Amino acid sequence: MLVCAPTGTGKTLIADRMIERILGEGGEVIYTAPIKALSNQKFREYSRLLGDERVGLITGDLVIRRDAPLRIMTTEILRNMLLTHEPLGSLRAVVFDEIHFLDERERGTVWEESLIYLPDGIQVLGLSATLSNLDTFRAWLADVRGEEVALVHETERAVPLTFLLANRSVPPCEPQQFAQKVGQAGGPPRGRGKKRGRGRRRGRGGSSSKRERASTHADVLRHLDPDLLPCLYFLNSRRACEASGGQLLRLHPRFLTRDEVERVEDELARFEADHPGVLGDALESMLREGIAVHHAGLHVHLKGLVERLYEARLVHVLYCTSTFALGINMPARSVVFHELTRFDGREMVPLGVREFQQMAGRAGRRGIDPEGYVVVRMDGEDLPSRRATLEHLFEGNPEPVRSSFNLSFNSVVHLLDRFGKDELRGLLELSFLSFSVRRRRRKQRRRKGTGGDPVWDAFERKVTLLQHIGYLDADGTAFAGARVLAGLQIEEIFATELVLRGVLDRLSPAQLFGALCALSSDITRAARARRPGGELARVATQLRKVRLSQPVRLAEREQGVSVTFCPEMVPIGAAWYEGRDLAELVGRLDSTSDVSGLLVNGFRRAKDLAGQLRRVYEQGEDEMMADRLREVVKTVSRDEVEVIG
Repeated sequence: MLVCAPTGTGKTLIADRMIERILGEGGEVIYTAPIKALSNQKFREYSRLLGDERVGLITGDLVIRRDAPLRIMTTEILRNMLLTHEPLGSLRAVVFDEIHFLDERERGTVWEESLIYLPDGIQVLGLSATLSNLDTFRAWLADVRGEEVALVHETERAVPLTFLLANRSVPPCEPQQFAQKVGQAGGPPRGRGKKRGRGRRRGRGGSSSKRERASTHADVLRHLDPDLLPCLYFLNSRRACEASGGQLLRLHPRFLTRDEVERVEDELARFEADHPGVLGDALESMLREGIAVHHAGLHVHLKGLVERLYEARLVHVLYCTSTFALGINMPARSVVFHELTRFDGREMVPLGVREFQQMAGRAGRRGIDPEGYVVVRMDGEDLPSRRATLEHLFEGNPEPVRSSFNLSFNSVVHLLDRFGKDELRGLLELSFLSFSVRRRRRKQRRRKGTGGDPVWDAFERKVTLLQHIGYLDADGTAFAGARVLAGLQIEEIFATELVLRGVLDRLSPAQLFGALCALSSDITRAARARRPGGELARVATQLRKVRLSQPVRLAEREQGVSVTFCPEMVPIGAAWYEGRDLAELVGRLDSTSDVSGLLVNGFRRAKDLAGQLRRVYEQGEDEMMADRLREVVKTVSRDEVEVIG
């Protein structure tokens, strides 16, 4: 079954009823989510609903009640279970939350693989708020699963949305009214002022132009009356969230009543007692005034604090990044967009209809608000060039889901081990990418057999590459490289080469964890960090040689995804192993925003890689390295790395 309905219409109620029925009959269910934050939230929700003993959580770095009848996990965990033939017990159904994630550039393949590898007879429930090409997607899913796919499709929101524009001079109003007001209130459009006068700056060509000061977040928020609060204010970066929170604190009077302030202070006192030194002065001051920030770099305990205060309606303005919109159940009365762009991991790109509607869908609390408000910050002179974009975002259909199928090398090795060539080709042709290509060719009346299958062609290229670098022989038999690769899912070829070359064997446990952190997180995207010195500089040099080796570079080129390598993480990871606390490590970094969450995520991912490597060395009967990695995992599993957040 596919369930496609706007945010807030109760899609998950269908999942709830199915789970209750199957568990009542003695069966088991897996619930997958695209991000750990959503997995953790679902774990908490279902634990309250069904009881702790019936719900488990598996996210790579955290395993809680792995044998529970309802298991919440990231989609990668399910894919790995299916690839390695892990017993599925009495599994009766799998829920794929945010199933449109299938077209995510770097991770979407995992969704397709899971749906393809899942044994027959297991029910699939896909949930999405923004899946537009339903007929095509439904037909593909029926082709993959070999049975009809029921569809529940709702287009009407439980809480209707009103779209508004606002800037420094004009309070939030509907687009047509806004256009009239900026025509009255605004100065000359950009680039049209020709007269020189006092206070105007000359342009390069000798002419001058006057542009009204661009509106800020505070300009928009000062127009929001209490009826439009609480508000989610979406910004493009962690740094912008924290800077904006501090600015609003200085510019705006308190949002909270005296009683609400007392409740916040009680919560802060309990938090400080449980987590001394974690709550900084800046965020504490914001929270006392009803202002907060939420982003991926925030300390895991602080995220939990902000979420609790928000759910208690003690946060009235929350600055956040787009990840806050991914299924997390924390709606607001209004949502504000500072820009109509987003960072795609490489550069700023225009916001798509799907992303816009996912974020806008947070507006309007079911059972509380008669309507939700979506406000776009818009300077008057920008309106003519943005009018078509606004209409498209407000009224357009989300972009169709496109396949981004791109098998990992780990998957290639496992598939070669399990299937013969003909069976394997048939399996890969079940991909959404192959299905879409066949449909497109039929519509163009192209002859049958014209052109190859892109998925099979890419698979054969990967096999050829693995043979070229000595991991496989000519008939696909696994050499040592393939056997190591079969156990690794993080920086697969890079980590495999470290094993094969013996680089890890010569490292102390602290150096070893530092090395794994260099493959797990790139902190330099958010902060400036010192390069390693002394012995750790030697470790970084050894890692760099492997990173620049031919196998790693060829694999990187074939996958089209950059290898993660951040030598600045080597001393940070080593220090974490040695027992340094998180606050000290954050203090070593030059950043204007909180990056503690990024460090924790890096430590968790490195711990996960250490566990994978331990199993590789165990299979290779290298007990000394297996014991060393076992000690690494045990030592780094402390404090925030073990928190569900």
